[in-house]
Amino acid sequence: TAVAGVHRRVKGAYAVVAMVAGHGMLAFRDPHGIRPLIIGRADTEKGVEFLVASESVTLDTLGFKVMRDVAPGEAILVDESGNFHSRQCAANPQLNPCIFEFVYLARPDSVIDGISVYESRRNMGKTLADKIIALGMRDEIDVVIPIPDSSRPSALEVAAKLKKPYREGFIKNRYIGRTFIMPGQELRKKSVRQKLNAMAIEFTGRNVLLVDDSIVRGTTSREIVQMARESGAKKVFFASAAPPVRYPNVYGIDMPTRNELIATGRTEEEIAAAIGADAVIYQDLEALIEAVGSLNPSIKEFDCSCFDGVYITGDVSPEYLEGIAADRRDGESGSETRLSSYQLDLGLSRVD
Repeated sequence: TAVAGVHRRVKGAYAVVAMVAGHGMLAFRDPHGIRPLIIGRADTEKGVEFLVASESVTLDTLGFKVMRDVAPGEAILVDESGNFHSRQCAANPQLNPCIFEFVYLARPDSVIDGISVYESRRNMGKTLADKIIALGMRDEIDVVIPIPDSSRPSALEVAAKLKKPYREGFIKNRYIGRTFIMPGQELRKKSVRQKLNAMAIEFTGRNVLLVDDSIVRGTTSREIVQMARESGAKKVFFASAAPPVRYPNVYGIDMPTRNELIATGRTEEEIAAAIGADAVIYQDLEALIEAVGSLNPSIKEFDCSCFDGVYITGDVSPEYLEGIAADRRDGESGSETRLSSYQLDLGLSRVD
């Protein structure tokens, strides 16, 4: 009953796991299933144990077998005696997972809502290669180089389909976090140089196709293109396995407001000029949806809001987005990320 009340009151994306004193473990997912949540079980000497996590890779590493994904709007309760209970708590649940999970957020060895993240990224590479061929650019490319790590499966398929060498031109420092969510332009710029080191042997005298999962602010992309040129590349082409990111993602990702996104108000030629590349090639949204959705045809619609501005919950207005942007401008303070008073007034879930 309490979870049903949450579903009626709270709009947006959420996947929740809670230990309720005197009762057990409670887990539930929003009625659109925007964020992932999965259940596993293991037979131990103490009996059956259950585990709930965002991604299946957690179950794999801890020795649990996947039972299934938590359904949109569903609540799971494992009581103190170890009994498993489940109940649908939403009036009109439907599965609309965030497609950006498959582009970037999730680990490649996870399976989300029946879709292998790794396979979906391979598919993205195949369709991206088709577009590069259609643009007549194949003969201009000498070598394909991924931006590690999340773009590797896509880059491998791009190289295979283009019949071009695949090379690891960047070595990653694994002690630097994800740069697109770092606060402050200078910190992001500095972190890219600390995060990646280019090997000149793979760039010198070559026309290079760099493949990344996406382009958000463009800060990272600009630094990477500059590093490729400093390492001796003749031409640098930049391919994104995702379409242009033109809208903020309000469903739990600290993604920039529209005026911070490099694709806002720019053509592909203008974006290429802004990041210093000879050309930029983006995945088409229809191709991205096919690349992911073909692996589970039962999913009829994804949340693609950061690409098309269509917010699956149907309650995100231009005024709401402007309220978030205004709060971000007025209240940004270093690395602090907080729930805006505007959002609290609306009774909405954490989105910034």
